[in-house]
Amino acid sequence: MMHGPGFFGGPGKAPDKQLSKVDARVYRWLLGLLFEYPSQVFFGVALMVVVSLTGLAGPYLLKVGLDRYVAGGDVAGLTGLAGLFVLIQAANFAAGYAQSYLMAWVGQQIIYRLRMRLFSHLQGLSFNFFDRLPAGAVMSRVTNDVDSLNQFVSSGLFSLVADTLTVVGIVVMMFYLHPAMALVAMLTVPALFGVTAFFSGRMRQAFHGVRRRLSEMNANLQESIAGVRVTQAFSREEVNLTRFEMVNQRNLEANLEAVTLFSIFLPLIDLIGSAGTALVLWHSGYLASLGDERITAGVVAAFLSYVARFFLPIRDLSQIYNIFQAAAVASERIYEFLDEKPQVADRPGASELGPVRGHIRLEGVHFAYEPRSNERAVLRGLSLEARPGEMIALVGPTGAGKTTVVNLVARFYDPQRGRVTVDGLDLREVTQRSWRRQVGVVLQETFLFSGTIHDNIACGQPGTTRDEVEAAARAANCHGFIARLPDGYETRVGERGVTLSAGQRQLVAIARALLTGPRVLILDEATASVDTQTEALIQEALDRMLQGRTALVVAHRLSTVRSADRIYFLEEGRVREAGTHQELLEIKGKYWELCRSQWGGDE
Repeated sequence: MMHGPGFFGGPGKAPDKQLSKVDARVYRWLLGLLFEYPSQVFFGVALMVVVSLTGLAGPYLLKVGLDRYVAGGDVAGLTGLAGLFVLIQAANFAAGYAQSYLMAWVGQQIIYRLRMRLFSHLQGLSFNFFDRLPAGAVMSRVTNDVDSLNQFVSSGLFSLVADTLTVVGIVVMMFYLHPAMALVAMLTVPALFGVTAFFSGRMRQAFHGVRRRLSEMNANLQESIAGVRVTQAFSREEVNLTRFEMVNQRNLEANLEAVTLFSIFLPLIDLIGSAGTALVLWHSGYLASLGDERITAGVVAAFLSYVARFFLPIRDLSQIYNIFQAAAVASERIYEFLDEKPQVADRPGASELGPVRGHIRLEGVHFAYEPRSNERAVLRGLSLEARPGEMIALVGPTGAGKTTVVNLVARFYDPQRGRVTVDGLDLREVTQRSWRRQVGVVLQETFLFSGTIHDNIACGQPGTTRDEVEAAARAANCHGFIARLPDGYETRVGERGVTLSAGQRQLVAIARALLTGPRVLILDEATASVDTQTEALIQEALDRMLQGRTALVVAHRLSTVRSADRIYFLEEGRVREAGTHQELLEIKGKYWELCRSQWGGDE
């Protein structure tokens, strides 16, 4: 049984903080991702400039056509102008297509590399991280948050640049045509900034809420799917449905809040744009009435066209702003993951551990899964020893700290005080990889990956031959049942190995551990959940494994530990008794009471 988070951790509270303001580091990080492709970005921006310039030419050509050729009745000049207009629009189309494709390519490359970085980073994080964060929340960040960032990087970011260039170009052209009218058109800009500033913080918080609620929903869904057998066995469907309805309702409310804000924001931008058009139209008429000779039909037509185009990219920018808000929150959540440092990490200068003899010692070890809580310490000054080639058994009541001991020996966690050593070397002074390659682990809850039985046995030794896998399977007493399967070693076991029985999965796990040739074995309740016949097969395989190796065995079934060289009885994180099976029986202490509770008076 486990105390605390257990061997592979467990679900807990996600470290999903409420972010009140933009972290500048996030945007520096995003720009760093973008400029991993400098030449593509440079050409993309150059193409954006071409798109912007060719787009600005249309209203100006309209002015020239009306004032010079239409007013003068010059059909030939108007024909040439129309041809030029077609060529410019063709160039606009070609540059727009090339720019869109190039920027989409850059965006997809960034997202691909980002997902690879996230996955690689997650693989290296310590167990304490996964103790705090449910698997569904982790999946949400790697999938949903990256997808949200993908929308912004692949299209929104470059549309933002293109629209900004267009707005700047339009302002320049309006001031060139008529400065006074341009100033009137600019009267609406403060209103645009005011509306944007008012909604920016609110929308960002709303989108952060959407991401949090989606993460909660994914975590609930993942847990419900993983536990579907327990759900049906205990007729828990209605309870699970109620829980899911609650998180789904919170997700709905968060999305409705974001949608409500955006549905107000966008029409306000349109309203301000209409006001700008009306101001320009009125002012042009006013200036014409005063006899301003610069107010011609062509200038008014071009100006109205520019004003309309001015608010189109502004409107687009407001839509991009929606994508940006979601992407900003997603970026911060992704960055929070990438910024997470493993608590168990190789120290600078950590040495590579050569072949070990297997002398394991725990010296005055204090440990808590929540380091700041002394009251919840699992181990309290615990010391024990396993000499090379010895089998050490850990027994005791649930919550005594047995699994925590093997967690520390495997260096899935580091003690807060004291030390764990192998052959006299503190495990914190050697690299994790060089130590774990010499440790074999067999757990009560065996995890098999989706794939073939061959792949699962060879997962710790890539490139292993079929003969080597079969030899390990024979030594683990699982070759017989594997050979009877339709596809033998190529039989696919399904997610978590659900197509095999608990005993069969355990035998495959023993074969997997045997194949690595470990010097130290950790057996955590390896026979706890199997029938008597399978237990005998497992015990025979374990006896074969233990020969010449140091072993730490956690067991509730005392029949599996009677032959141990030394048995440690743990209680409340301390060693209460230590000795051989016979020695502990003779003192008639806690181990003796445990034996009586299992065997009655027979022993």
